[in-house]
Amino acid sequence: MNDNHILYTAVLKKYWGYDSFRPLQEEIIDSVYRGKDTLALMPTGGGKSITFQVPALAKSGICIVVTPLIALMKDQVDNLRSKNVLATAVYSGMSNEKIKTELENCVFGDYKFLYVSPERLETDLFIRCVRQMNVNLIAVDEAHCISQWGYDFRPSYLKIAELRKYVSAPVLALTATAKEDVVDDIQLQLQFSEKNVLKKSFERKNLRYLVRKTDDKLAYCFRILNNTNGTAIVYVRSRKKTKEISDILSNEGISAEGYNAGLSPEEKEARQNRWKTGETRVMVATNAFGMGIDKADVRVVVHLDLPESVEAYFQEAGRAGRDGKESFAVLLYNSKDEATVKRHLTMSFPEEEYIKKVYSKICYQYEIGVGEGEGMSFQFDILDFCRRYKLSIEMVESSLEILKLENYISITEPESLRSRLMFTMSRDELYRNSFTDRDDLSEVLEYLMRNFTGIFTNYAYINEESIARSLCMSKRDLCGKLIALSHEGVITYIPAGKLPIITFLAPREDERRLYISKASYGDRLERATYRAMSMIEYASQTDTCRSKWLLGFFGEADACDCGMCDVCMNAKNGASPSHKALADAILKALEAGELSINDIAQIGEEGAKANMLELRRLVESGKVVEIEGKEGFFKLAK
Repeated sequence: MNDNHILYTAVLKKYWGYDSFRPLQEEIIDSVYRGKDTLALMPTGGGKSITFQVPALAKSGICIVVTPLIALMKDQVDNLRSKNVLATAVYSGMSNEKIKTELENCVFGDYKFLYVSPERLETDLFIRCVRQMNVNLIAVDEAHCISQWGYDFRPSYLKIAELRKYVSAPVLALTATAKEDVVDDIQLQLQFSEKNVLKKSFERKNLRYLVRKTDDKLAYCFRILNNTNGTAIVYVRSRKKTKEISDILSNEGISAEGYNAGLSPEEKEARQNRWKTGETRVMVATNAFGMGIDKADVRVVVHLDLPESVEAYFQEAGRAGRDGKESFAVLLYNSKDEATVKRHLTMSFPEEEYIKKVYSKICYQYEIGVGEGEGMSFQFDILDFCRRYKLSIEMVESSLEILKLENYISITEPESLRSRLMFTMSRDELYRNSFTDRDDLSEVLEYLMRNFTGIFTNYAYINEESIARSLCMSKRDLCGKLIALSHEGVITYIPAGKLPIITFLAPREDERRLYISKASYGDRLERATYRAMSMIEYASQTDTCRSKWLLGFFGEADACDCGMCDVCMNAKNGASPSHKALADAILKALEAGELSINDIAQIGEEGAKANMLELRRLVESGKVVEIEGKEGFFKLAK
């Protein structure tokens, strides 16, 4: 490599005990150590964290790691601390005092890593502290989230480039999947001084990609799980199905639990831990069970529903076989899926009039008049809102996403919620309106002003029980006074709860004048349609090796056939698409019970000779077995 090779390997040996790097790791490390902005494309499980941790430890100063995953932050901080490396994390849900303490530790202590969620980057406290830090590297995990061309765009990621105003360190952007347009956009959005992409092939030689066309996906899923050993993930598209499918699997003796974004943070962590330790074998999940999942021995990933994009599928399928052993990625598909995908697109992009209607109803619910509301925050129960106004939850969620992109509103997720308040009147207005002279409120106002600095410009997290004790009153009385102050426009008080907070970022517009840009709607719809149709193409095509097709989608034009996917196996066995349809028909018939060879000869319209040839292939592949002691009778393999 170069003269720094000894330095890199010494750090690797000291902290991780390894003698050598995985492919591409050292090239990435050397690039950022030499001060180059770098975009690294590495497959899931490729050892991304090493690529920023080694150069950060090899230099003086601190590395800022931007990631949206709180669980991943905590895991990596704990792991680094176990190696006697000073590391910390700042994310939504922490108190102001705790955040301030951790940031000051990074300024004045000998800390090497600061993990931070993208939402924290624009706060005054963070900017003030980061200006004083000796930053040696900015690492951006899941970097595809910064691109509006990507499949998982997150507007908060656009704030990362602001860091470059205060920090002169290089940027290392990391992602496992990105097409060429996204690769270019990531570098543009992160203000790379020059293009610099280091890429490892996405090929997974131990992973068998299989697509099975079946009208009974659940029965096929049972067969897959019963015929494979080890940990599994079953992906579905709806929260409701995570419970339905996991309950069915459990009732059939397969240890399973559901996982979706609607679970509390505590329940998510508990279920994930049971799955990681093997107490739960199968996780039935939406795509909420995704980034940051680190379990090497997943043997099979089954998709009962088509994912929204090839990129999402590749990421999710890639969670199988990270230990390098043979594993399976199975996509179950039938003729109904295309209609389902198109219906989902319609729900994800409601007509503009519908979006304006949602905005109007939200403003009506919180009694916000035209020209009012900027900076106001409210707890938002989407289920109650949809029931009250008889609206579709999915279409409301999609409408909110577009309103967020247009900067009309922001929504804070439940895990970041604590009781908090901020003065909406200035000190002068308080005294001028004699609020400080009122016997029922003056004591509370004086306590707040005395104990919470910055409360006139920023929200302060509060503990009602602690304040009530200090003021020698009950918590109920205190909350009543805070609510009264909020109603009188003195403060904005947001009690603790499990509901998201919706904040109005601009004065209310007359809905007839509400502006929805082409970038937020038309362009996104066009890209979403392309991604959905690409996913359908992958599932329905039977001519190109699955691995080769996927690699070609990501720009690897010279990929070879894998030799072990369903397309390659059919080619080896001389199976054509019509043979595949016949095989599916035979398997479907056998699901009802055992059949004689004469029964099987009558299936379909191909004729007895074709049926017997297909039966032989199914027996050779292990999917069908002849019943012991009953010659000429067959059944499905367990």
